Amino acid sequence: MSGHPPVRTIQGTTRLYAVLGDPVAQVQAPALMNPVLAELHRDAVVVPVHARPQHLEAVVRGLQQVENLDGMFVTVPHKAAVRHLADRCGTTVDIVGSANVLRREADGTWLAENFDGSGFVAGLVGAGHEPRGSRAVLVGAGGAGSAIAAALLAAGVDRLGVYDTDTAKLTALAARLDGHWPGRVHTLSGPNPRDADLAVNATPLGLRADDPLPFPLDSLPPGCVVADIIMKPRETRLLREAAARGHRIHHGIHMLEGQLNSYRAFFDLR
Repeated sequence: MSGHPPVRTIQGTTRLYAVLGDPVAQVQAPALMNPVLAELHRDAVVVPVHARPQHLEAVVRGLQQVENLDGMFVTVPHKAAVRHLADRCGTTVDIVGSANVLRREADGTWLAENFDGSGFVAGLVGAGHEPRGSRAVLVGAGGAGSAIAAALLAAGVDRLGVYDTDTAKLTALAARLDGHWPGRVHTLSGPNPRDADLAVNATPLGLRADDPLPFPLDSLPPGCVVADIIMKPRETRLLREAAARGHRIHHGIHMLEGQLNSYRAFFDLR
């Protein structure tokens, strides 16, 4: 029908990419990547795969044996665990301790990399929120949060405060980051982003309508940018309430959009 996208034909020659998560209803990678594959006339498709944490290793090991599967995208809550299921890890993965993409190499081994952080910073800069020289607070030191922390420091953030309810995970991340950017990382005793130019939610809080706010908004200074990495819903409660208070907001989809060029290069989609 006129105005509708062409129907993709899945056939015996089609190459596969899987998106692993729990849940997966919110994932945006298929909607972002499948049009790219179609534009490049690639006989390939990106599909969501719902994998519970207790089944992750079995799912990944099974997918690694699927001969026409070329890669995997990884989302919440598997980014830290999946790195141990790859044969090799990129430098970013070693620094942040998590991965968000795996690629089958020519010899059949699997390489893990993480573009969450670079994508987040690219999205920030593209939206006019330059992080260099700023004071940032990041709530959530999980897979995506760890990558974002490293990327913000690499982008020139003067001071980065990080909080997570898992103190062991928080301490370990701060130690790894301090080895590369000494004196610029500070662990916080609570999710309180006062004195911040940029406040980032890197927790899953906001996926559900009844979730509490990941951090309070009443202590944010005027002009603070409030960013969320949750992509669906687009307007999380955090972003709605921050906008109502007059803060500039930054949507989660920008992090994925900022990774598009990295994905294209990583999977040789030129």
